[in-house]
Amino acid sequence: MFALEKALARQAELDKELEALAATVPYRKPVGWLRCFRGIDTLSAMILVAEVIDFQRVRRPRELMAYLGLVPSEYSSGETQRRGALTKAGNSHARRVLVEAAWHDRHRPTIGRALASRSHGQPDEIVSHAWRAQQRLHRRYRHRVGHGKRTPVAVATIARELVGFIWAAMTRHESRRHAA
Repeated sequence: MFALEKALARQAELDKELEALAATVPYRKPVGWLRCFRGIDTLSAMILVAEVIDFQRVRRPRELMAYLGLVPSEYSSGETQRRGALTKAGNSHARRVLVEAAWHDRHRPTIGRALASRSHGQPDEIVSHAWRAQQRLHRRYRHRVGHGKRTPVAVATIARELVGFIWAAMTRHESRRHAA
């Protein structure tokens, strides 16, 4: 029991340090924006920001999806096209965080207390974009499962689409902020 209590105390200490780091200048805005998305809180947001570094360097969301290993592999020859499992060729830390976040979109879209408090004080454009993402991703999940896809496969599809929503939020809002 003592070892468990000690580990939990250490975890709480690390969580406080992470919260403090996330509140510093280079991380405050991107972490705040990412936390508006369902399934992403401070730790997940910090991992994404640390692993991707600059969302602006990626011109299209598909490039970011490929970097994160969330695109299907392809075996093509002539007229035949076959798509296989995820390539998993990219950043495994960020991919794991995104797949974990995508599991939340199995549930119907809602803004609970935790998500509302994370979204408080963030730009309305980001909050509404995250809400549209939540609705779209849930609809997409239901569609994939309804057409016979296994749950983990459907969740991986949702994670891929979540990357597109995140890329759009991070690049569009950031470029508008710099233009102003």
